Amino acid sequence: MEKFLTVAGDPATFSLTLVVLVAGTVRGFAGFGAGLVFVPFAGALIGPRAAVIVLWAIDSLPTLPILIPALRVCNYRSVLPAAGGVALCAPFGAYLLATADPLVLRWGMSAVVLALVVLLGSGLRFTGPRRPASAFGVGMLSGVLGGATQLSGPPVVVYWMSGHEAAAEIRANLIVFFALSTVITGLSFWANGIFSEAALIRAAIAAPVYFVALILGQKMFGFASEKVFRRVALGLIVAAAIMASPAFDGVLR
Repeated sequence: MEKFLTVAGDPATFSLTLVVLVAGTVRGFAGFGAGLVFVPFAGALIGPRAAVIVLWAIDSLPTLPILIPALRVCNYRSVLPAAGGVALCAPFGAYLLATADPLVLRWGMSAVVLALVVLLGSGLRFTGPRRPASAFGVGMLSGVLGGATQLSGPPVVVYWMSGHEAAAEIRANLIVFFALSTVITGLSFWANGIFSEAALIRAAIAAPVYFVALILGQKMFGFASEKVFRRVALGLIVAAAIMASPAFDGVLR
């Protein structure tokens, strides 16, 4: 109990909860983006390893309200091979998370976020045949990024948004993919000894806020302009990556 009260009273925990509110809303609406919003800021506040664990924990069971409907819509022929690629490469990413210098990892996180946001906003499309092998290859890249930074989304987002599938199917693919990859990366984190008590306490505090934000985002998906919201989300992500880089530690801390 003493440990819980100490972590709960830390100003960083309150700041994380505010970021969780934004990240969960983006995730609930688009099916992705929580890590892009959350990880850069959280990495600056509590360190990259703890940030990844908090996101992993809150992005598991609290996502059930958006996962269950997605199970009826997603394309398993594409999602399952992508998840297989994650299973192969996530342990390597988790090893990087466990062994890399935290400052270098934080710079890397911010750089990866900015690069992937540029990729998402550039209109780049995957034009090759949509075979299970290509989905597996994209999943391998996502596995490395997910294991190291919990930012596994952009490669599969670019891949699935490159075709002519309806937005509802793309969103469902992403939601189911993240559910599977969460289990896989969690096992990799456990094997590399990355879990910490303080991170899990922060996750327990933030989880109810994330749950509410997911529901809010899901409701917005039904009536909000996807084009406008996507621009807002990308803007928030860019701001997060820039402000949460080590160069802004004097401001955030």
